[in-house]
Amino acid sequence: MENVTWRKSSFSGGQSECVEVKLDRSVGVRDTKAREHGELTVSRAAWAAAVSSLRG
Repeated sequence: MENVTWRKSSFSGGQSECVEVKLDRSVGVRDTKAREHGELTVSRAAWAAAVSSLRG
C-alpha cells in the first residue's frame, strides 16, 4: 500500500479543526474533527473543477 500524506488547509491557521486533503490517484477529503467517519473521495478532474469554481 502506498504511503499518502494528508495535508491541512492553508487557511486553518494551525488549528486542529479543519479540512484535510490527500492527493493520490484520486483526491480524499476529510474533517479533522471526525476522521473516524472516513473520507470523501473524488476524481482529480472533479477536484480541479471544484477548486477552480471556488477561486472564481
